[in-house]
Amino acid sequence: MHSPLNDKPPSADSAVREDARRWDIIELLFYAYRDFVGDADAVLVEFGFGRAHHRVMHFVQRYPGLTVADLLDVLRITKQSLGRVLKQLIDEDYIIQRAGENDKRQRLLFATEKGKALVTKLAGLQTDRINAAIGDLDAAGVDTIRNFLRAMIDADNPDKVLQTVLDLKQAGRKEAK
Repeated sequence: MHSPLNDKPPSADSAVREDARRWDIIELLFYAYRDFVGDADAVLVEFGFGRAHHRVMHFVQRYPGLTVADLLDVLRITKQSLGRVLKQLIDEDYIIQRAGENDKRQRLLFATEKGKALVTKLAGLQTDRINAAIGDLDAAGVDTIRNFLRAMIDADNPDKVLQTVLDLKQAGRKEAK
């Protein structure tokens, strides 16, 4: 049986018996995602923004100087989709764009103070939901959740930002030991 904590996900052509499908986990993930993003959605609508705006602002605020190319890799959306969202965020002063120092063709993205404030507010709502969900779990329990979520990510094709996140977390664990 496949374990999301230890194994790679089964290939698309693998046969899974109907009674072995993880309907419970599949549905719980759908509902968890709905409610996790729903908290932020309620705030975003006040600004005329949607989930794409939130995702762009999140990664730009978390990784100052992120390039447009790397952001496209992270979000796995088209240039056209990103362009529309990014233009609105720049026009409304949530994000600024600068040319790269070494390569002037590079477009580096930075959150403005206004952008940082909104991302911080949204992250607070999501942190509250996470903290309520993990409740009294000990560090090992939280690590199990973190490991499960990492195992759900397509590790065969990680983008540079995800790899940076995973590398930083790994380095932090080594230093803590």
